[in-house]
Amino acid sequence: MKLAYAPADLAFRDAVRDFLATHATSWPKRSESMRPGPDQIAWQKLLISKGYAARTVPEVYGGYGAAPDLIKSRIIAEAFAEAGAPGGLQNQGVSMLVPTLLELGTEAQKRRYIPPTLTGELVWCQGYSEPGAGSDLAALTCRGEDVGDHFRINGQKIWTSSAHVADMMFCLVRTEAEAPKHAGISYLIFSMQTPGIEVRPLKTMTGQAEFNEVFFTDVMVPKDQIVGERGQGWFVANATLKHERGMLGDPNAAAARLRAITAILQRETVDGESLINNPLYLDRLMRLQARVLAMEANGLRLLTAAQKGEPAGLSNLIVKLMGCELNHQLAGLAIDALGELGVLYHGGPHEVDHGIWQHRYMFDLGLIIGGGTAQIQKNIIAERGLNLPREPKLAKPDAVAR
Repeated sequence: MKLAYAPADLAFRDAVRDFLATHATSWPKRSESMRPGPDQIAWQKLLISKGYAARTVPEVYGGYGAAPDLIKSRIIAEAFAEAGAPGGLQNQGVSMLVPTLLELGTEAQKRRYIPPTLTGELVWCQGYSEPGAGSDLAALTCRGEDVGDHFRINGQKIWTSSAHVADMMFCLVRTEAEAPKHAGISYLIFSMQTPGIEVRPLKTMTGQAEFNEVFFTDVMVPKDQIVGERGQGWFVANATLKHERGMLGDPNAAAARLRAITAILQRETVDGESLINNPLYLDRLMRLQARVLAMEANGLRLLTAAQKGEPAGLSNLIVKLMGCELNHQLAGLAIDALGELGVLYHGGPHEVDHGIWQHRYMFDLGLIIGGGTAQIQKNIIAERGLNLPREPKLAKPDAVAR
């Protein structure tokens, strides 16, 4: 077995590195907004034109159109992490809806929605969770009444990321009132400017309003804006959730963070000695480095399975749980390494990296809950991945009384 890159692979790596060096002054700055700015959109379009983003999305839908290639995907990820360069856009539209539409959307939906979504010009939010249907998503009650050519939607969603800046929503709605709860759900897409939609931002401990409540009052959605079949939204939703977990546990993002934290440990000192030489910090760094490497290896396993058209099984189920916890611990190490400066946030002359590590630490704690809590993820891993017995359900009160 040869683990070294072939000459053609090395030439491709050199081309990626040259591109990043040439365009270093064009890298977009980190934005506080959840909506891509003009510089991010321009960067995304450039990356797509070179095949460094949307690489395998067909050209007809606005992608680069390359065949899946495990080695090239790895080389691109390594080069961007090594340079500390921002990669392609990762958001609910690009990372979750686009692959769902490629798999299950109609030709008209693909041509209409994928190109502007890939470039960041069309921003999406996800209407899944409700006040009474979070971890038990199939218990949702937001309803869509059949009124001829439209569904009339009434109900509420909560924890809707970026709804306050989004153009569109992909939403789960109960359209078949008499069907069992996992059936009777439809997956609809519609404009956030549709009359009857009200968005109320929810401020989190980061000081920002990343999440929202969304209320629907007689919202009219055409029936041709359904993805998949009517009443089969649970199947479509699970396809999207699979891509969401991959986005939240992206090993390439973790590798980039690890490099940035290593630089902090090399730069920060205590009594004139670099923190990278402190045994306690070095031990924490090496433990996290081992986990990042493990996640990268698991990412290669997932790419291999996808290329072969094989189910990823347990390898896919662990991504969200392990990735979100790892990112939170990486941010924690960065804050500790900054010492007294690690508490500074939201401006000030001594703030480091614009407070990004403090924001990540707080936001990533929320991601351990969002997108399926850690406890739910462990149940999924145990039951679906390891074939362990299902968690016993609590007895109903009337059964206990008898």
